[in-house]
Amino acid sequence: MLGVKEQLEVIRRGTVEIIPEEELIIKLEVSIKENKPLRIKMGFDPTAPDIHLGHTVGIRKLKQFQELGHLVVLIIGDYTGMVGDPSGRSETRPQLSYEEVRKNAETYQKQFFKILDKKKTEVHFNGEWFSKMSFQEIMHLASKFTLARILERDDFAERYKEQSPISLHELFYPIMQGYDSVAIKADLEIGATEQKFNLLTARQIQEEYRVPPQVILTMPVLPGTDGVQRMSKSLGNYIGIDESPEEIFGKIMSIPDELIYPYFELLTDIPPAELRKIKKELEGKEVNPMEWKKRLGSEIVKLYHSQKDAEKAQAEFEKVFSKKELPENIPVKELSYSEKQVWTPYVCTASGIATSTSQAVRLIEQGGLYIDNERVTDVNKKIEVDGKEHLFKAGKRTFYKIILKYNP
Repeated sequence: MLGVKEQLEVIRRGTVEIIPEEELIIKLEVSIKENKPLRIKMGFDPTAPDIHLGHTVGIRKLKQFQELGHLVVLIIGDYTGMVGDPSGRSETRPQLSYEEVRKNAETYQKQFFKILDKKKTEVHFNGEWFSKMSFQEIMHLASKFTLARILERDDFAERYKEQSPISLHELFYPIMQGYDSVAIKADLEIGATEQKFNLLTARQIQEEYRVPPQVILTMPVLPGTDGVQRMSKSLGNYIGIDESPEEIFGKIMSIPDELIYPYFELLTDIPPAELRKIKKELEGKEVNPMEWKKRLGSEIVKLYHSQKDAEKAQAEFEKVFSKKELPENIPVKELSYSEKQVWTPYVCTASGIATSTSQAVRLIEQGGLYIDNERVTDVNKKIEVDGKEHLFKAGKRTFYKIILKYNP
């Protein structure tokens, strides 16, 4: 293992807070002295089927701990996932079924190990302990925390003030997350800044069960490709790690310039000296930000695909956007209709351009849909069902060739 000073330099990169750092130093000293790895915890509620770059901010920090010689303990929240984390929420989350949560968890397990070393990772579902707890044990756990303390958290306090509903099951979430740390004896837990209340709760719950309290390490919430809201699949501003190289590269090229440096810092393996150079050049405007954005796109594609894929994705991007050529291998869709004309948002939804007609309408209203190189400006536009091939372009990167066939 590296010394404490060297480990702290790695651990501090990109982090917001270490609470309390003096306890982490003591834990590292004992770990080195006894040659015993720390147990580094991070929990994931599989409420959606895929991992995106926002998730990888914490996962990459886990990877750094593995490289420092420590053990990562992943908690897949099959039980907490049915409750839903209320952090940052202005209303109760819709509850998922156990079957939905377990299905989503399958893809999580595959995607974790695109980043982490499987040999240095423990994976637990928190149903391992919650499914076995009696009602008496649950009441004992609930007694370890007060309602007044839970209502201190900003999101609950705001909802209570506005008389917005707070379901009783939501109050259990931080307590359940805290008990996860008891069950696996976590030395340190990683979470986003908005998770701070839950992470602090875990320290208190551990002490109540006479388990040494964990250190807390918070990571920033990654803004999505819009540069405004947190990266989220439901908001459509995400970049999935299982997406194609071309899609990942293209989405990176669409981010605002102010996200270039934080994306480099949080999502790549660029060494600190080069990070400082990137920051200086971006602040001084000595280099066109587009050049660093291309480098960023290549670095991220390499992490989840390969160097060859990164080069091909960049070449494809430059072909389409710099040389104004069409991409190779544009998907062809054939759709059948019994009418002679069809509403454009219906075609967008049926072809996969949009996930819903409302999303297709927004795309048109924002000026992002082109048919045969002409921008669609009328949300009520109908397309002739004539059997001909039409080129659809959505946004800057999505192309489809769509044939509408008349089938009375």
